[in-house]
Amino acid sequence: MNDVVKIVTHRQSKDLVCVPEALTSTRNIEYIAFGQKKYPCQLVTMNTLHDVISISEQLKEMLCIPFEGNIEPIIIGDTLQLGPLIGIFTAGFTESLLRPIGDRSFMFANLMAENNLQNSFIFIFGMHGIDWETETIQGYFFTEKRWVKEVVPFPTVIYNRLPNRKIEEHKLIKKVRNRLETEYKIPWFNPGFFNKWDLYVKLKNEISVKHYLPVTEKFHNLDTIEQLLSQHQFVYIKPENGSLGSKVIVIRYHREEDIYYCRYREDGVNKLQKFSSLNVLINRVFRKTKLHDFIVQQGISLIRYEHQPVDFRVHTNKDAHGKWHVTVIAAKVAGKGSTTTHLNNGGRVKTLDEIFENDKAKRIHDKLSLAALRISEVLDKQLEGHIGEIGFDLGVDKNETVWLFEANSKPGRSIFTNPHFREHDKTIKKLFLEYATHLSKQSTKSKVTIK
Repeated sequence: MNDVVKIVTHRQSKDLVCVPEALTSTRNIEYIAFGQKKYPCQLVTMNTLHDVISISEQLKEMLCIPFEGNIEPIIIGDTLQLGPLIGIFTAGFTESLLRPIGDRSFMFANLMAENNLQNSFIFIFGMHGIDWETETIQGYFFTEKRWVKEVVPFPTVIYNRLPNRKIEEHKLIKKVRNRLETEYKIPWFNPGFFNKWDLYVKLKNEISVKHYLPVTEKFHNLDTIEQLLSQHQFVYIKPENGSLGSKVIVIRYHREEDIYYCRYREDGVNKLQKFSSLNVLINRVFRKTKLHDFIVQQGISLIRYEHQPVDFRVHTNKDAHGKWHVTVIAAKVAGKGSTTTHLNNGGRVKTLDEIFENDKAKRIHDKLSLAALRISEVLDKQLEGHIGEIGFDLGVDKNETVWLFEANSKPGRSIFTNPHFREHDKTIKKLFLEYATHLSKQSTKSKVTIK
């Protein structure tokens, strides 16, 4: 039985657990578990209160259950597992209980509040909250419209929401993650930030998806740029590990003028400049940047809306069975003079119906959905670890051919500022809980099997 029930406490025998008769007909349950904590118990079935599990106050304290709430119990072998207990691992904590994770507090609160009716035990934690000796974590719960600190066991599954690559690569962060994964066998999703070049290498030989890839080369020297410019109208130069459109530049060579035009963003301002040579351009635009970690990519002439280029953010998420779904497709219209469609560069978010007529909107939607699902499935097989969500930046050219520009393992939430996408946002949060629960069950069952 996997229905959600409420957990309450009683003051009777310290190891007594009372469960609905509908939950189990077996008398072989000897243990009760919450997160990574597990204790012997005496199980009693009742034919009343079908949606309640009652445990002693002592067991509640020993298991570090922070409050009475909704859980989804599963029986594995001789153990009644309460949960799941889902930890969201991040960094950037403050001293304030009003905004414990700074500007991201609202995003996390929104995610947790959406799922509280189904599962109350979702918390946020950082490296500083872990007590290895007691195997507990001081985490932050969002309940009844406020943040509270509670001590809980190590979780059954961890959602990786570290905010940037620098923090993710910190040696202490990596040490913590490795210990929780290897010593405690706790599954993590999602993996680390994707590297653009690594993804290109993994996808370019896959028959089902390679046609979505623009020609891409690792930067070696100016000849790399010249070669692609000789074959294409313009090229993009992007950092392998960049995000939010940071340091993306566009170079176009005008043969009649023998001039290189460069569009880029500097000090918050979109710029378009021309240069007499590629060498002068690189020395000026990249004067403070080393190019050995950049890629050079074929430019794509995108479809336009109100004379501005448009690309698309497509989110895919896994459900309770680990199956991929397209959860949202948003059109992003570039800001005037911008090299990208990101909102921080002046971009706007639209629905497909706002920029296309009905037939074309459906046609583009179907093509984008097919591409996103195919690429999600390939990456799922190619990459290590558990992937529960991907945010794609896809382009469509004038021939309605779909192109992959970027895949994000931790997609941002900026498109949801458009009220048209609120329902999609709810679906994503629902699937987040479904997939976390799915991983939690898989992990718990595998531990029993191993033993």
